[in-house]
Amino acid sequence: SAMDGWAVAGPGPWRVAGRVLAGPAEPAPLADGTAVEIATGAQLPPGATAVLRREHGRTDGALLHDRGPQPLTTGQDVRPRGQECRRGEELLPSGTRVGPAVLGLAAACGHDRLSVHRRPEVQLLVLGDELLTSGVPGPGLVRDALGPLLPPWLRAAGAEPAEVRYVRDDFGLLGDALRHCTADLVVTTGGTAAGPVDFLHRALAGAGARLLVDGVAVRPGHPMVLAELPGG
Repeated sequence: SAMDGWAVAGPGPWRVAGRVLAGPAEPAPLADGTAVEIATGAQLPPGATAVLRREHGRTDGALLHDRGPQPLTTGQDVRPRGQECRRGEELLPSGTRVGPAVLGLAAACGHDRLSVHRRPEVQLLVLGDELLTSGVPGPGLVRDALGPLLPPWLRAAGAEPAEVRYVRDDFGLLGDALRHCTADLVVTTGGTAAGPVDFLHRALAGAGARLLVDGVAVRPGHPMVLAELPGG
């Protein structure tokens, strides 16, 4: 039942014969011309054809009359089985992010456990000797905008960013940072071009990485790199 009121069988008026509340009890069948008081969420008795809302019903002695603005129709205020989903129907595609709505849907459909992937951990390496992490820019120095920008952006995309690491323009330091990183994903800023201190290609090669993308057809920003480190 979608409403508090009466479950009725056939056309009215109806003789009221009991009450049905929400819960596991199996209600007795209803014969034509009879009704039972019913609560929202209670299972309809077999034979019930509609639910008459409480505000639309009037009792006259032992008889219940429909006083609603429109005549009661078959199936009115009844929530049938399978209305939200049917057996075997896909509720959500693989890859859906689990949030409050997903948990509520899973619980409503009887799923006590879900197979999920945890949020991937991301290590952000911000490269460059010219970066300032506080204050205003100075001669030969610029404020790092990517260190503050990328962690919340990554988090919004479903990742779990680790603490930002700043790496100087040094081949050995960059190589060590790549080899010893335990995160699922490493994001670097800069170092992908062919300048005198762009060491990323060499550092990736030294770490045994496999290049998947080495440059994209876009201006600016064409020297973007995607690589796979040993172990995935």
